Amino acid sequence: MEIKKQVNVVGNYDVVVCGGGPAGFIAAIAASRQGAKTAIIEEYGFLGGMATSSFVTPISVFTYKGELVIGGIPWEFMHKLSDMGGARIEEPLGNVAFEPEMYKLLCQRYMQEENIDMYMHSYISDVVVDGRCVTYVVFENKNGTEALSAKKFIDCTGDADVAYMAGCDMQDPGDTLQPMSSYFILGGCDTDSPMLKEAMCHNKTGENCHCLPVREKLLELDIGEFGGPWFCTTLQPGVVTVNMTRTEGNAIDNRDFTKAECKLREECFRMAKILKDNVDEFKDSYVLNIATHGGIRETRRIVGAHTITAEEYVGRYEYEDSVSRGAHPIDIHVAHGANQNITFLESPAYVPYRALYSSKFDNLLVAGRCISADKQAFASLRVQASCMGTGQAAGVAATQDVPVQNVDINKLREDLKEIGANL
Repeated sequence: MEIKKQVNVVGNYDVVVCGGGPAGFIAAIAASRQGAKTAIIEEYGFLGGMATSSFVTPISVFTYKGELVIGGIPWEFMHKLSDMGGARIEEPLGNVAFEPEMYKLLCQRYMQEENIDMYMHSYISDVVVDGRCVTYVVFENKNGTEALSAKKFIDCTGDADVAYMAGCDMQDPGDTLQPMSSYFILGGCDTDSPMLKEAMCHNKTGENCHCLPVREKLLELDIGEFGGPWFCTTLQPGVVTVNMTRTEGNAIDNRDFTKAECKLREECFRMAKILKDNVDEFKDSYVLNIATHGGIRETRRIVGAHTITAEEYVGRYEYEDSVSRGAHPIDIHVAHGANQNITFLESPAYVPYRALYSSKFDNLLVAGRCISADKQAFASLRVQASCMGTGQAAGVAATQDVPVQNVDINKLREDLKEIGANL
């Protein structure tokens, strides 16, 4: 069946950012501050992505062994959120616990202050390509089918939706994807207990911050598949975020993702009861909230002009076109059981600009989970602070009036340093 639609072009921009998660809203701010007329398209009615729709907390890793790794706009954002009473920045790792509603509020304030046009509640459905350029991004909302044109597009969808629809080559996903998880939030917890106070601090260099006493108890109970568990604070007394559910699935397949989210929602209630029945700190607890969107660790990544390898990443190879950093451990969750493969870095790694674009297109950049990295390097770079760093780099690069592969790297690096990036 063929359906034809009338598509209204509702805006023309210098830069259009697709996806308002950690990479996306930072990319939009970076582009706007460089003088670009900027818009952002987001499927929800708020920004923040995995932080606000999925409660993924803490945000990690901003500093490592005393060195600021992700500076500039992302670090500014965290300090502003802290000043509002909506974040707690931990040392020495610079992991950030946060209050999700304040995070949403600060995101929209940034968009308004920077004069970034927001197309919210909008689901990207197609792209129009002319030769080596993306000319339009098409999206659906209550106004119907609409489109934006731009000189440059930045794909921050997490799943590389724009790059995939445009025809970029994608990395081989391998035999298995990392499992999905749904965070849930419990009220009525004893957050004054020594065990929970320690568990909700994620500031130990070279150590997994899961709650070991609870993990050992869960293993004794043989509860089936689970991760961690990892607990964190929303800065409210008696309230704890819980990261412990997991299930295999492919989040870029609609039916599979629906099935996985249904299973995860059941698991949230099952895990909440297990904690309530078996851990004193949770004996009076109750479910306050479950993530709106299942937490996705791995889907599509582009084949970029350069693919970051594990050898380069762990070896801290410093590229001539390095534009961001990463310090989170290489963190690979298994789809079955309760295991996790984790490798801690000796010092922060580097991200080259060439991992942010496909050689097939002149006006398309990617940032966040979409970047070109192998499975091992990606298992570190997928986290939020690293996504913010690549978003910042893409936002600044997109404002140079040349094809993405011809960007003046020296100027890009100087511009990034000027706004506080640590390269």
